[in-house]
Amino acid sequence: MAVDTLRNDRFLRALRREPTDTTPIWVMRQAGRYLPEYRATRAKAGSFMGLATHPEWACEVTLQPLERFDLDAAILFSDILTIPDAMGLGLSFAQGEGPRFERPVRDAAAIERLAVPDMDRELRYVMDAVRLIRRTLDGRVPLIGFSGSPWTLACYMVEGEGSRDFARVKALAWNEPALAHRLLDIVARSVSAYLIAQAHAGAQALMVFDTWGGMLGPGPFREWSLRYMAQVVDAVKADPASRDLPVILFSKGANGHLEAIADTGCDGVGLDWTIDVGEARRRIGDRVALQGNLDPSVLRASPDVVAHEARAVLDAFGHHPGHVFNLGHGITPEVDPESVKVLVDTVHAHGRAIRGG
Repeated sequence: MAVDTLRNDRFLRALRREPTDTTPIWVMRQAGRYLPEYRATRAKAGSFMGLATHPEWACEVTLQPLERFDLDAAILFSDILTIPDAMGLGLSFAQGEGPRFERPVRDAAAIERLAVPDMDRELRYVMDAVRLIRRTLDGRVPLIGFSGSPWTLACYMVEGEGSRDFARVKALAWNEPALAHRLLDIVARSVSAYLIAQAHAGAQALMVFDTWGGMLGPGPFREWSLRYMAQVVDAVKADPASRDLPVILFSKGANGHLEAIADTGCDGVGLDWTIDVGEARRRIGDRVALQGNLDPSVLRASPDVVAHEARAVLDAFGHHPGHVFNLGHGITPEVDPESVKVLVDTVHAHGRAIRGG
């Protein structure tokens, strides 16, 4: 990947806990259905996976929010389930029903057949998209690559679809722990290879989405989720292409484990909206940067409320380095794009005020 000079490096500086002129902001699912231009491009692609597997369209929708809003980072448009799809589980998205796997993994034979995907073959479309997006950005803002966490991917792989409680994968972990560990290990090695490949292709930061880690109790979280996120961080930090890239871990609903997440060696900890960001900072200190954590539902309120709540998050964090503003989870399709503009502009303006800029 050719070297380019970043014209806006606030996001990376914040993750390194260096001073910035204002608080950087990006939004989870910032390329999504709330944008009419995204809906138009998806209609051309014919399906979500048609969009995600077409590098030119993936690049187009990745950059769409940056044309509307003064965001400080772009995030690759893709899906967390690309890895199990590349393992041959047969991913599909039914209208209004979410993801499904044709061949879920529910016994020892199925787990033994799994292998780390070939990144240059099964997942080349992702790397092609990363290269194209990085080239098209041309130093405008950093590009974030990402993956689902091993535990979250295993949830879908065993269940075969979304679930309220993911009882099947929990039963596997309780009844056949050695088998569950084999599954999680191969998924962790796949996630590590996937993130490292994105770094080779040009990603400038990496994020792990542990969407379902918070559904586990304290002991199981450490055993089945945290342990394998730490394995991924270790692998990423050991590879020459990715060792200097900041890594953010976001484990939704896992506020009881923030200190342990910070101890994995990651550079940033993502927060959902159910914890005060000031409390999180007091608990973690300045060991890592914090990312978050406005309630996504606030964006459906009036502009005055959006601005007020954004300022409240910034005030709670205070005048310290190491804060990346984000939502506490992904933006929802019902949001008015004008509310996102209010959010972004408020964060930058109030962030400058806090820093005396």
